[in-house]
Amino acid sequence: MRFLPMRSVPMRFVTICALALAVAGCGGSSDNTMPDVGTGATAISSGTGARTLGVNSYLWHATLDTLSFIPLASADPFGGVVITDWYSAPQVPTERMKVTVYILDRNLRADGLKVAVFRQVKGTDGWADAQVASDTSTKLEDAILTRARELRLASEGN
Repeated sequence: MRFLPMRSVPMRFVTICALALAVAGCGGSSDNTMPDVGTGATAISSGTGARTLGVNSYLWHATLDTLSFIPLASADPFGGVVITDWYSAPQVPTERMKVTVYILDRNLRADGLKVAVFRQVKGTDGWADAQVASDTSTKLEDAILTRARELRLASEGN
């Protein structure tokens, strides 16, 4: 096995790994069970048994619904992180965006969600980072929260 020198590893990869480790270490309890009442937790069956989502299932499904028009790069239902791939709207092919959503809580709460939006514009030298409108993340958070509330109300009606 041949290892590459550290300088050849892109800083983005190192940053993503550091963030993944930080998010993975955020669990406050060492037991893997969660109450199912009022939290929107969902059990997922595997060959070895059932595991419960580490995050609120309404927020999780609302995030996937809200971002369904963007291809996903990564989605971790136990850690509560959704990372999209770069997306360019057909009307504006010289701009693209990428979204990362962090679901931080097992409860359906507004502060249990964090959205980060990244934007790039295409110039003569290729893609370059650009400013994101200050309310873009807030609008996406609001859309996800609204969808999560709709999902919760729909499940209570059954």
